[in-house]
Amino acid sequence: MSRVWCVVVSAFAWMMQWQGGSSSYAGSASAIIDPSKVKQISWKPRAFVYEGFLTELECDHLISIAKSELKRSVVADNLSGESKLSEIRTSSGMFISKNKDPIISGIEDRISSWSFLPKENGEDIQVLRYEHGQKYDPHYDYFSDKVNIVRGGHRVATVLMYLSNVTKGGETVFPNAEESPHHKGSETKDDLSDCAQKGIAVKPRRGDALLFFSLFPNAIPDTRSLHAECPVIEGEKWSATKWIHVDSFDKMVEGECSDQNENCEKWANLGECTSNPEYMVGSPGLPGYCMRSCKAC
Repeated sequence: MSRVWCVVVSAFAWMMQWQGGSSSYAGSASAIIDPSKVKQISWKPRAFVYEGFLTELECDHLISIAKSELKRSVVADNLSGESKLSEIRTSSGMFISKNKDPIISGIEDRISSWSFLPKENGEDIQVLRYEHGQKYDPHYDYFSDKVNIVRGGHRVATVLMYLSNVTKGGETVFPNAEESPHHKGSETKDDLSDCAQKGIAVKPRRGDALLFFSLFPNAIPDTRSLHAECPVIEGEKWSATKWIHVDSFDKMVEGECSDQNENCEKWANLGECTSNPEYMVGSPGLPGYCMRSCKAC
C-alpha cells in the first residue's frame, strides 16, 4: 500500500469515525476538538464546517500579523507551475510561519487534530483579505503541474478559517458538490449572493472553519472539490487558509540546497532574500524556495 493512499485513507477513516460520534483527538490543550460543533455539508467532495474553530483572540491575532505585510495574491500556472498574477484571484495575502508564536502553534496543533494529518504536511497559514468586489474564481487546490507536486505531493485537504463576518457576499461555494443527507442548510437563498446560489455554499462567520478534501481515498483528484470565493458585495472579508499535502512539506526536496523557482536568482538580486525571507529563505523547520540564491545553505 502506497504512503499517499495510507495518508488519505487514514484521514477518510477518521472523518467517518467522527460521523459515528466518537471522542475527539487531543494532542494538547489547544488541540482539543469538539465533534458536536462539526457539521458535514457535503460528501462529494467530503466537506465539513466547524463552528467556533478559532477564538476571537486568535482571529484578531492572525489579522494583526498580516495587515502590514499583505501583497497581491498569485496563482500557479497549470503548465509551468510558476506563480503569477491573475484576474482569477484578486485578493491580497501573506504567509505566517508555523512556529511564529504560541498562538500560531496552537492553531497549527488544532488543524492537525481536526484533519488527522501531520503538521509537517501543511504549508504555512496564508492570511487573505478580500475587499469590495474581490474574489477567487472556481479552481482546484490540487495541482495540474509537475513542479509544485514535487514538494509534499498533491494537496489532499484544505482548512479555510474565517476571521471576520461579511455583510454580503464572500461565501465559499462548491458548484459541483452533492449536499450531504446529514446537512440541513441553515442558509436561506435570501442570505446568499447570486454567486453562492450556484452550489453548496458556506457563509463566512468569524471563528468558523471549513475542511474539505481534494482527493478521493484512493488518492485520485476529486473534481467535485472545485470551489470559489464569491465576490465581496458589502463589508470586508478576512480568512486564513491551510493547505495540507499527502507527504511532508517541511522536508528538503532532493538536492538539499536548491532553488525551486527559475526566478530565484533574479529575485535575490532585487533584495527579496531580505524583504521576503519566509518565502525565499524559509523559517525554522521549513525550507524556503530560493535557499541557494540567498546563500542560506
